[in-house]
Amino acid sequence: MANNLTYAKSGVNIRSADKFVKYISKITSKHNKIKKQKNIGNFGSITKIPTNLKKVHIVASTDGVGTKIEIANELNKFDTIGIDLVAMSVNDILVQGGKPFIFLDYISINKIVQKKLKDILKGIQYGCKISNCELVGGETAEMPGTYSKGKFDIAGFCIGLVEKNKILDKRNIKKNDLILAIPSSGLHSNGFSLVRYVLKKNKINYKKNKNLKKWLLEPTKIYVKELSKLINLKLINGCAHITGGGIKDNLERIMPDNVCAKIDLKKIKIKKVFSWLKKNNISENEMLKTFNCGVGFILIVKKRNLNNIKKYFKKQYKPYVIGKIINGSQKVLLDGKINW
Repeated sequence: MANNLTYAKSGVNIRSADKFVKYISKITSKHNKIKKQKNIGNFGSITKIPTNLKKVHIVASTDGVGTKIEIANELNKFDTIGIDLVAMSVNDILVQGGKPFIFLDYISINKIVQKKLKDILKGIQYGCKISNCELVGGETAEMPGTYSKGKFDIAGFCIGLVEKNKILDKRNIKKNDLILAIPSSGLHSNGFSLVRYVLKKNKINYKKNKNLKKWLLEPTKIYVKELSKLINLKLINGCAHITGGGIKDNLERIMPDNVCAKIDLKKIKIKKVFSWLKKNNISENEMLKTFNCGVGFILIVKKRNLNNIKKYFKKQYKPYVIGKIINGSQKVLLDGKINW
């Protein structure tokens, strides 16, 4: 009997997984929108749809954080990567005018380490809190053999709600509308394969560089609080979350036919991390394709709404004009050069 094969011998610890699920259930129970309904640990989650919404539509988004998790692993710091995970999905929900409602996560890892997973979850929980979104469930998969020692991956899934009359439709974008940049908190969660290549190629020990450590794991800015107010007040005609593909590719996704978003690149306020990256033999074109370059979100608004919009943002994230909508068949025109 001593030689019987078990799941534990294969590298999967069910008891450790159960212990983590109990921890999740404990820290999320106080935020449950249905107080008598236990979601964590069930086969599925149940959440009541608010009754005050009219002609409600569902908006769904899913994403991960890419190879930023490798930086977290190298620095052995996992309490912010969960914020990034939530941000990548909830910020996308905003583009259609939706408000994040519920969130689920998926964590796959070579071996369950309680402290590591708890730190990741704390970030997810905090991201949900500032997004006014409920963490209703998820999955933690222990996968020895698929992931090498210490390796893991995370993914998130968000469902948002939007009333029909608040859906942001690209047909609302018109000639002479202003294009506003909302500053990013930094790199957010894009381009980290190139960042890591720069670090490796130049043999940069970022573990001993205080600025780099901060820049590399700075959490993605969550724009829910500010943009939800603007959407409610119908102050914006369109918006774009600037992720992989940069300003041009993401802005093209929301542009209607026969008008062009003309961006004055010299107006962009560059953060130090992007100036540092640019000095590492990366072309401006590559920078603009790979990174947000300091622009985390773009709003397209009527000129008369500009001052009213600005008052909903703190100084660090106050929107500023970087262009306007003109006639043209080219959806996005990047004009001039960035002042790196």
